[in-house]
Amino acid sequence: MNDSDKTLKQPDADQKQSADLSRHRDPPPAKVEGFTILHCLGEGAFGSVWLAQKHNTRTQVAIKFFTNRQGMNWALLSREVEKLAALDESRRIVSLNHVELNSTPPYYVMEFLEKGSLASYLSEGALPVHESVRVAKSVLQALVHAHGSGILHCDLKPANVLLDSDFEPRLCDFGQSRLSGESTPSLGTLFYMAPEQADLKAVPDARWDVYALGALLYQMICGHAPFRTPENEQKIRDCENVTERLDLYRKIIKESPRPNEHRKVSGVDRRLADIIDRCLTVDPQKRFPNAQAVLDSIEQRERYHSRRPLIALGIIGPLLLIAAMYPLAKHAMNDSLGTARKNTIERALESDSLSATILAGSIEHELEDRQLELERIANEPWLRKAVSQMEGKTREERDVLFARLKKQKQNIDQEVKKKGRATDLSWYINDVQGYHRWREPYSAIAYDKLYSYRDYFHGHGKEYPKESVPQDIKPIDSPHISLAYQSSVTKKFMFAIAVPVFAPEDSSKVIGVLSRTLELDELPKLVFPSAISGKTTPQKAGKNIERVVSLVEYRDWLLLAHPWMTKENLAELSQLGEHSFDLLSLKKTVSQETLLKIEQQASGNSHQDAHKKETTLRFESYTDPVGRISLSGAKQYQDEWLAALAPVGKTGWLVIVQERKPAAMRPVEELQHRLVANGIWAVAISLSLMGLLWLFVMLAMTNQSERLAIRGGVLRNIKSGGILTSLSERDSQRKTPS
Repeated sequence: MNDSDKTLKQPDADQKQSADLSRHRDPPPAKVEGFTILHCLGEGAFGSVWLAQKHNTRTQVAIKFFTNRQGMNWALLSREVEKLAALDESRRIVSLNHVELNSTPPYYVMEFLEKGSLASYLSEGALPVHESVRVAKSVLQALVHAHGSGILHCDLKPANVLLDSDFEPRLCDFGQSRLSGESTPSLGTLFYMAPEQADLKAVPDARWDVYALGALLYQMICGHAPFRTPENEQKIRDCENVTERLDLYRKIIKESPRPNEHRKVSGVDRRLADIIDRCLTVDPQKRFPNAQAVLDSIEQRERYHSRRPLIALGIIGPLLLIAAMYPLAKHAMNDSLGTARKNTIERALESDSLSATILAGSIEHELEDRQLELERIANEPWLRKAVSQMEGKTREERDVLFARLKKQKQNIDQEVKKKGRATDLSWYINDVQGYHRWREPYSAIAYDKLYSYRDYFHGHGKEYPKESVPQDIKPIDSPHISLAYQSSVTKKFMFAIAVPVFAPEDSSKVIGVLSRTLELDELPKLVFPSAISGKTTPQKAGKNIERVVSLVEYRDWLLLAHPWMTKENLAELSQLGEHSFDLLSLKKTVSQETLLKIEQQASGNSHQDAHKKETTLRFESYTDPVGRISLSGAKQYQDEWLAALAPVGKTGWLVIVQERKPAAMRPVEELQHRLVANGIWAVAISLSLMGLLWLFVMLAMTNQSERLAIRGGVLRNIKSGGILTSLSERDSQRKTPS
């Protein structure tokens, strides 16, 4: 922030008065040999700039007189001239023609750029995006040359970017510049200088110019500098001195929300927005290190845009070629529609059988692991002793007896969660008569209630009515996986893994049953193991579901797990009546003969060598029982299915992998319609490919022409509300009388 920039912005009336005074002032401060001074272009803190004409060539130049000597550092003036001279060879920087430091007053002669500064054009609003990028690239090229010469500008802003007759930007005013090795601070202009630059002890850094470039590009696109609002300007204007202004400025930059208006401008792509954001990053370490890095990123963006049509051609061309060859290859491979149908069904069922076998094995291993874990716990001496002592104890005393068991359940649940598997709903112990003597978590509804009618207690493969349990009912004497049932506590459908607990001194005497339960709607976490979920997990939307995995119990043919069987749907189903669960039975959709065949096959597999006997059953026509239920979401499971069934060890469960038959057969049916049109399609696709290739070539050539036109200042960008004019068009409008 130099002295001339302490006031953020003059009122319009003051600006007009200053301009009038500059044009109608007294004679120039001095005569310059060889030049005719025409009129004043402007004034600053240390002098004024005048338009002059060279006698011998009639070319116009700008002469800067340093008339205000008070407080002026002549060494700094000398260094500014030296820096301009060092940068004179760059066509992107205003050239220095002549210097007279010993004159009274001192002056130097620069080339005159008749189109004025970029600031005057930005006062009319934002520029088109591609014109903004063009100007930014030119400014960056000037900065790259300056930085390469060891000079940092330190005061980049629209007023210091002049435009030549071709509207090519030229960088000027190196009064605040510093050598790259200097440690003297340099204040730029508010809302353009980096926050770390606004410090009287700051050491010059190339990243100052990077921030200013970002602010300049942001203003060209959005119409105003970042963070520059009337409120912020007034706050800074109210400060009493420069130090307070700098402190407040840094605070505004660091605490205000990041500027994002440029991301909403039409034509600003993600790459350009990211470049601006990185330039304006508050932390200099995260900013571009120098102007060359910014220029490289912008050029890389342009190369990316220019290559997009070719990239698209490279992707789409082969895909179209493959698509063109596919029906022909398909026609050659399938000589007969009958053979095609048979082969398609066989392949689908083979895939379903493989999936069913893998899934059945996964579930069997999971249940075996849980059963073995429960057997190990049931055989621990402390638990056998605790069960033998629980008779006649109060609930609190039983909780003390089984505190260790509760802790074991909690530890096991934690390990199961870490592996992404389903946790048990509950653990409980029944005594030898079937009474519920301990449960985790506790439930007053179940405690000390008789459950001898449950299959998990007696293992008879059925549920007895509560009022007609056999008098000689006994607990299981070997591990058992129960039938599915509806819990009287949670009202949810579940099953139990149960193991007997033997007396401490007699391993043949059962004194209780230890069980762990899982909800049916948690079974998919076992049915869909992550290792193969990509092949078996059903899709989610209506008729788009083409493959479904379910679990059935062949002792009563009830579905145990199915994608439709969520907590909400099961709750809705339970409201249909006492026998609502029967609607999920395969007995409603599969013939008794077929069920018997399935049962014989599954029973045989449980005790025969899998290598000597087929382990799965395949059905070319299967009806999903869920599709017959008149509840929400069930209709999508209607239709005819291909299905493969595989038994889950000795559990009495079957895994069903079903695939929608019309979807599986769709390629065959489509092939029948394509046979007639193959010849026509071959010709039509070939012609279309040639047309598309030519279209992309034309687009690439058109884009190249547009980029060349942009560099010449010809803009045709249409923005909401009308046409955004280029710098040259705005200049023409200024010259036209209103």
